[in-house]
Amino acid sequence: MTDYSAFTPYLEWLDSQQDAMVEDLIRVANINSGSYHTEGVNRVAEAFAELAAGLGGEVSWHEMPAQEVISNQGQKEHKPLGRALQISKRPEAPVRVLLCGHLDTVFPKDSGFQQVRWLDDKTLNGPGVADLKGGLILMLRALQAFENSPFADQIGWDILFNPDEEIGSPGSSTLFPALAAQNHVGLLYEPAYADGNLAGERKGSGNFSVVVRGRAAHAGREHHLGRNAIRALADFTSALDDLNGQRQGVTINPGFVQGGGPVNIVPELAIMKFNIRLERPEDEAWCLEHIQHLQNDINSRDGLSLEVHGGFGRKPKVLSPANQRLASLIRECGENLGLALEFKPTGGCCDGNNFAACGLPNIDTLGIVGGKIHSHEEYCLVDSLSERAKLTALILFRLATDTDRDWLKRS
Repeated sequence: MTDYSAFTPYLEWLDSQQDAMVEDLIRVANINSGSYHTEGVNRVAEAFAELAAGLGGEVSWHEMPAQEVISNQGQKEHKPLGRALQISKRPEAPVRVLLCGHLDTVFPKDSGFQQVRWLDDKTLNGPGVADLKGGLILMLRALQAFENSPFADQIGWDILFNPDEEIGSPGSSTLFPALAAQNHVGLLYEPAYADGNLAGERKGSGNFSVVVRGRAAHAGREHHLGRNAIRALADFTSALDDLNGQRQGVTINPGFVQGGGPVNIVPELAIMKFNIRLERPEDEAWCLEHIQHLQNDINSRDGLSLEVHGGFGRKPKVLSPANQRLASLIRECGENLGLALEFKPTGGCCDGNNFAACGLPNIDTLGIVGGKIHSHEEYCLVDSLSERAKLTALILFRLATDTDRDWLKRS
């Protein structure tokens, strides 16, 4: 039986940090860091480097490759991304932990949602207060509490602040395999659910862009010479949507379409973008086979071409035995703090999917309690800053002091 009393002074210190954490959260949330606002993302990274300075870790900055995207005109474009910040300490320690969270939000530089405000004396509304800046604030304080303790030498750690999670981590995912290989467990700071519970299994996700090119012609005089890209795209999209319900756990969502111009011209270009969610890794092959069949059908038609860009960026997160053991440890820590934590499956995905695919057992919703994320109503419950900081600190104390470490062995 673990003696939790040895950890009490460090947990009580976190209670004393509540007001400071709220102040820090307001500061960083008031800096716009939409994924493609690289200046803002880098400013937030610098703010967190400053907040983490007292931890004494080795700081590394990683330049991210530009993201290739398909524009609404069907052209390939390259969008620059912000820098990733890594802080590392004690690589030789017997247990190594990755702590990770993203700097970017879904709110672009020109969004009307820019400032933090109080909804009441316990609730903050603002861009990124829950997803995910609140989690980063409490994570750093928890790590500071752990570093102030005599147990610190038992754990080495890496922190990764990545700049592009909200767009699928196209740049920073190149860092994940090495980080997964050098750590035993991962703690990620997506917001907890509004009821305080945590995510367990997650669906995988893929994002795709479709570009259809036809042939322009006068809609009256030479309509027969045209090849209508919108009609071809409509056929493809309808057949794609009909795949829904054909395989358990697979959902396909055509979410964006654009094409044509003046209605007296047969449209020669149409664009569509869609997302796929799936439960099992083997579902990917089924989806790709059917997409290829639909693509071949359009390309067999005279004067039409259809290109599919993109792919599956996040594998389904299936809980391994080590992941289940980590979840059990976290439940015990929660019980000690008076938190009855449940792990619930979700159709959402995050970097926890990527790290699980790299073989790193992780829990990815250890952040602040909040809700209505990705909307102008995003909020967080500020009292959960100290509450969840204590949960992370206690997880670290348990990992540092448990004598049973066989489940931590890398396969």
